[in-house]
Amino acid sequence: MLLRNILFSNKKKDILFFSMEMIPYDKRSGKIWFNGKAVNWKDAQIHVLNHGLHYASCVFEGERVYDGEIFKLEEHTERLFYSAKRMGIKVPYNQKEINEACKNIVNIQKVKNGYVRPVIWRGSEMMAISAQKNKVHVAIATWEWGSYFDPKLKIEGIKLNISKWRRPAPNTIPWDTKAAGLYMICTLSKHEAEEQGFTDSLMLDFEGNIAEATGANIFFKSKDGQLHTPTPDSFLDGITRRAVIEIAKAKNIQVNERKIAPNEMESFVGCFLTGTAAEITPVSKIDKFDFKVCELIKDLSDSYQNKVRKKSAA
Repeated sequence: MLLRNILFSNKKKDILFFSMEMIPYDKRSGKIWFNGKAVNWKDAQIHVLNHGLHYASCVFEGERVYDGEIFKLEEHTERLFYSAKRMGIKVPYNQKEINEACKNIVNIQKVKNGYVRPVIWRGSEMMAISAQKNKVHVAIATWEWGSYFDPKLKIEGIKLNISKWRRPAPNTIPWDTKAAGLYMICTLSKHEAEEQGFTDSLMLDFEGNIAEATGANIFFKSKDGQLHTPTPDSFLDGITRRAVIEIAKAKNIQVNERKIAPNEMESFVGCFLTGTAAEITPVSKIDKFDFKVCELIKDLSDSYQNKVRKKSAA
């Protein structure tokens, strides 16, 4: 995928970026904010017997940097702390300190357009189900990062299969958190989709209704120009999702949050994903259902880019 991205790019800076993306994440240089201070990238290490690795005792966030500024940083940090609280993890820093740490590491790394990954996990003091005495660790890494999906596909629209895995019922997991363990079925779904020649996978909820993609929320456009998006009652109500709904309503576009059955896709004419990584990504096909990359989706994408860039505030 990375090599194809280079071929589709004709800008020198994009080629440099994709070359950087081929460097393994544990072999990069610079600094990572680790338990209160900036340490060398290679020194941000943990023991193999930590609770986060063995029991998914870990929460995280994904944030975008645009023109040197983190988009909706405070909202991401608020959700990070909410996730930690839901997982019974007491964060050894306050939200203001984490916000400042995110900004500082972006400045240290000189990231202009990239990604920020705060992560909180339980350490190695206890190795069993119980983790009452384990130290809580916090790290924040950042790096230059462009499109999550192939740039060409973001123009033509990506293709999704329908996953055999479903989002679990809300009374079985802390579904409204970004907890590490919740993403394993997403990885399984995406791997299966890629093996079948798709870019990503559509996941249904525990009742068989449309939920989301493996790492992004989903919207549909009906023939009358309205948008339809699943009610987030067993999956994350994404920060980007909320921003797009706000943009759409400002344009007097009707947004319907509701249960959506898979067979309804036959009547929709457009589809797109939203997420910090995905931004706004059009979808051209889900299983046997085809969609057009219509002007409404392009307009929403342009408006979103204007919103996240500094120039939008000028």
